[in-house]
This record gives sequence, structure tokens and C-alpha cells, in this order.
Amino acid sequence: MSHTVSKKTYCRICTNQCGMVVDIEQDRIVKIRADREHPLSKGYSCPKGRAIGGIHHHPDAITRPMMRKNGTLVPVSWDEALDDIAAKLRKLIGEHGPNSIGVYFGSGLGMDASGYRLVDTFYKALGAPPKFSPLTIDGTAKLLVAMLVGGFPGLHPKTDNADCDMLVYVGVNPMVSHGHNTGMFNPAGPIRAMAKRGEVWTIDPIATETAKFSTRHIQPYPGKDYAILAWLAREIIDGGPMTPAQPIQGLDELRAALDGFDLATAARIAGVPEQDLLDLLAAVRRKGGVVVETGTGVTMSKSANVTQWLAWVLMILTGRMNRKGGAWFHPGFITQYDSFELPVLDNPFTPGAPTMPEVSGIFGDWPCAALPGEIEAGNIRGLMNFGGAILRSFPDANVLAPRLAELELNVTLEIIANETTALSTHVLPTKDQVERPDIAFWDTLSGSLSMMHTPALLEPQGERRSAWWVIAEIMRRLDMPLPDYVPHSDLDEGADNAMLAALMSGARAGYDEVVAKGAVILPMDFPGQWVDDHVDRMGGWKLAPPALVAFWQELRAEDEAALSQPRPLCFISRRQRRKLNAALSFLGSPADIILHPSDAQANGIVHGEPVRVSTTRGEIVLTANVSDTIRPGVASIPHGHETANVNLLTSVENVDRMTGMVLYTGIPINVAPANA
Repeated sequence: MSHTVSKKTYCRICTNQCGMVVDIEQDRIVKIRADREHPLSKGYSCPKGRAIGGIHHHPDAITRPMMRKNGTLVPVSWDEALDDIAAKLRKLIGEHGPNSIGVYFGSGLGMDASGYRLVDTFYKALGAPPKFSPLTIDGTAKLLVAMLVGGFPGLHPKTDNADCDMLVYVGVNPMVSHGHNTGMFNPAGPIRAMAKRGEVWTIDPIATETAKFSTRHIQPYPGKDYAILAWLAREIIDGGPMTPAQPIQGLDELRAALDGFDLATAARIAGVPEQDLLDLLAAVRRKGGVVVETGTGVTMSKSANVTQWLAWVLMILTGRMNRKGGAWFHPGFITQYDSFELPVLDNPFTPGAPTMPEVSGIFGDWPCAALPGEIEAGNIRGLMNFGGAILRSFPDANVLAPRLAELELNVTLEIIANETTALSTHVLPTKDQVERPDIAFWDTLSGSLSMMHTPALLEPQGERRSAWWVIAEIMRRLDMPLPDYVPHSDLDEGADNAMLAALMSGARAGYDEVVAKGAVILPMDFPGQWVDDHVDRMGGWKLAPPALVAFWQELRAEDEAALSQPRPLCFISRRQRRKLNAALSFLGSPADIILHPSDAQANGIVHGEPVRVSTTRGEIVLTANVSDTIRPGVASIPHGHETANVNLLTSVENVDRMTGMVLYTGIPINVAPANA
């Protein structure tokens, strides 16, 4: 008779990290459920979290090192794979320099605390060569604005869900995506409570799950939500409520930049009724202020930098930054931001890729869009991919795939075979989330001042090893210095825990305490004096950074000039409840395209039938989902599907030149019945 053992852990599918209970029989996960006793998630989980067993027991799980021989990936020993990687790295660096090696900090290893930390160590030991990360896939605008307006990239305003009474969600759907910066468990409860206590507005081209819980819903044309916020800011400057809680600078410059942007123009650019804007302004004035929370619907668009900037401007002007009922800033658990004077950092721009000289790098990252061009030019000859499904994440897969196949060295650390591993020269299997102990490394993305720990639940499958050990072994073979805290082997007793403990040497609680309790939750001072002190030191929030003002003026002029022109059908990207980016396809979320009935009829498309979607870069086939939940002129396509990869439609040439952010939403498309 089999014996079932129940073990507690937390989910590492997204940064929300809900508490879970895993039932195990022998070496198999037989059931997963939410942990009702977890002090943070309190019995909540989503389908993604309950898919842990499906990931671990995936039929395409990688359990042995693989190396390409005579054009075919074959199983090899760890020593053979690591020796060959080190030899090729040494050769490439010797012949072409360290910048011939690209490093991708993928999301797969991003949830592995000790692995991710050692990736950074390896990257620096290489000499900081070309670096790529999800930053230029979905999030540059937030860090850009934090630095240009707030003087520090680690400042990310979070809604005070307990007391907020006026909240505007722009291009974000926390009912589906409640990790990232939102940090919201069981989101229906807090959203309902805020709508009952005050008002919650959603600005999104589609009636999302979040919009259904909101007080009002405005449906702008993709990438034009900035016009709504710009008009609101101008009206608030002219007629209030102007009650900033901290010093401000640049108000006159901001007023001048917004001058003349009237209601009619804003409504026409956004493609919404003027009354919607008037009603929203009235709501802000009734409540005396507003919190604006944005998501990838904003950060993946052409207007991302302006929309994110104006979101901050509205919160600053109405006194909702670092105040009860407004937005708070995470003081950090591992690094205690409130324990020292934050430096004033206001230049996020760094050198970018030689093949894209017109595009800046940002925080040391190169644009992901630059990778195929850098390979083609012979600048990048080797790639170290630490847990990224690159072909489903990077733009222009038609261009990228053949370039990846040309690389002399293309190493991927991964747990499940996919299109990216199929093009790799080496595939290295690392422990998945139930095979390793871990801590909540992305502490500042949490909705509380907390830290969690989980033990390993199962022995590693096959020959999987700890990611930190894999990286350390490559570094040893290259005679690179390793930190003293790195153990000799992950097979040594307590080695994984020693790596985690080293990450918490300066944390608010010691590693042993977090291990013993499973979760440590500390009280947080809110408002945070450390934030007000930082703003005072830099002379006030910078309302009108010249780079953002110039971006706004260019965008405004372009859109005002185009008001008389017809708008093309374009697509917006979408996350799905039963899928996360490139992962969890086995949960069955469809590769569909949501179209308004008028657009479907105009193009001869029938609900449930296959649709061919094309751009100048490529085409995919999706299933038609005809629905009036989306506004006319817009289609919604989920990302991360291998059978209908949206990155066959995107372009390496279509990026934000200020940050290198790829444009993944608001892209014109053609649609037709697939059998036409």
C-alpha cells in the first residue's frame, strides 16, 4: 500500500508565491492544494500554482546533460558537457574577447535564488559582456521612470489595497496577473473591497476579468491611454486637487508641456467618449486623489514611457505617493533600503548594441531585439541562456531562430525541452522548484515585508544538479574566482542551504529563523520616512525630466497629426489564467484571437474557426474568439504559445529607441479565414 506524505511549500511560478501543500506518494506528486494555514495567501491559489506536479512530471522533462554531436543532441556526462563548454568559452574569449559571449538572465532561473545570484557572479567574472534579460521584454518603463522621476530604480509604487479609495488600473489585469509588482493574493477580494469603499476604474481595450469587478471601464485604442492621463494631469494642475505630499520640482515645465492638450484632442487620440474622461476627472476630485497602477499592457506599448511617467505625475500631484490610501514603497527584506541613504541615480542609460547604435542600453542591459543582428554581424558567437524560452520571448522568431542555430556555443539551462533547447549546443538540466530548497528572492515584489523558505520536496530526477553548482563548475574550469561561501558540490550535505544562507547575511531576519518558521512577516512603517527623506535630498520629485518631456511632445505631435487617418486593426498581447508566458501550455489555454463582431464580419471570420494572422514579419494561425468584450479595431492574442508564437509577428526593428524595449502590443495586423 502506498503511503501519502503531505509537505508544505510555496509556489514559484510567479513572484506572488502562494503557500501550497503537496501530497507525495513515493516519488510522485499526486495532489496539490492551497495552504489554508499560510499566513500570507491564507488558502488562495490559482491554476498555475496547482500545476507544480505537471511541471515536475512533464513528459518532456530534461534529466540528463545533452550535447550536440554531428548535428544531434545526445546524452553525455556532466564532466564531458562542462569541459566542452569551458573549452569553447575559453576559445571564443581568447579569439574574440569577452563581448563575444551573450548572457541571458532568463525567468526560469530567475526564481532560483542561489542560481540567479551566481549567474550575476559569473557575468561579472566574464567582464560584463552583452547582457539580456526580461527587462527589455516587458518592463523598462517602470525602472526608467523610477530613476528619472524618483532618483532610484528600486522605487516601485504599490497600491495601499487596505485603504485606497480611488484606483485606476491601466493595461493591467491583476485578476490573472497578480504577481509582479501587484503582490495581491486572492485579488477579487481586495478589488471588490476598494470598489465598495471608493472607486476602481480599469482602462483597457478589452473587458478583462479585472474590469468586471471595477466601478467603470474605459476602452481606449492600444497605446493611447497616455492621452487620458495627460489630460487628467493638465486638469489637475489647473483645477486641483493639487496636494503633493513631498516636495516637487519642474511643475512649470510640466504645465508648459501639457498646455493646450484639451478634452476633445485627448478623447480623439484615445478613441473614447469625452464623457468618460469628464467622469474620471470628477471621480478623482471627489476622492481628492488617485492611485494609478500599470501593467504590461502599458509597458509593452509604444507610449510606455509617457504613460508610466504620467501615472507617477498623477499620484505625486494628488498626494498619493508614500501616503495611506495611496501608494507605498517596499523597503526590502534582503537589502534594507530604509537602513541607508539611497543614492540619487538619474541616468539609467548605458551603451547598447553596436548593431543598434540609435538605441540606448538601460541599466547595463542590451535590447533583446539586438541579439539576432549581433550574431549575424559576428559580434556575439556564444550564448549562455540561463533559463529562458528565448524563441517565445524575444521578438522576430523567424529572424532569431536561424541565427541561434549559427552560434558556435549555445548553452541552455532548462528543465523541459522546447524550441530553444532544440537549437542549443548544450542543454544542462537543473533542479526544478520541488527539487531544491529556496527563499523568496524577489522580496521587493511582495505585497508585504516578508520572507519565505521552502525545503526540497523530492530528490532530483535523473542527473539534475543545482544551478549554482553548474555555474560554479564552469567558472572553476575557466579559473574564475568564486565567492568563499560557494560549497565544493551540491551533493555535500547542507550545500544548497549554505548558498541560501549566504544571500541573507544582511537581511532583516537570519536564514535559520526563516527556515524554522517557513515565513517571517514583519511590521512595516507606512508612510516610510526613508522615502520622504530620499525625495527631500534630491530636491523633490522630478515632474518634468527632459527626456520624457521630449518623448511626450513627439508622441503628441505624431498622434495629433494622425487624427484624420483611419486606424488599422492591431493586436494587444494577453496573459491567460491557465498559462504563464512560455510555460504551462499543458494546462490547455487556447491559442485564440479575440475579435469584435464588427471586425470579424468585415474580414469574413467565424467564431471558432481558424484565423490566419499576419504582419510584415510572419504569420500564425489562431482560433477565432468573436466577442463584444473587446473594442472594435483591436484584437487580443495570448503570448507564449509554441503552436502560435506571437513573436512570429513582432519585429526587431520595432523598438523603443530610448530603452530598447520591444513593442509587443498595438501592432497592426491582417486577419483572414485560415482556409481563404
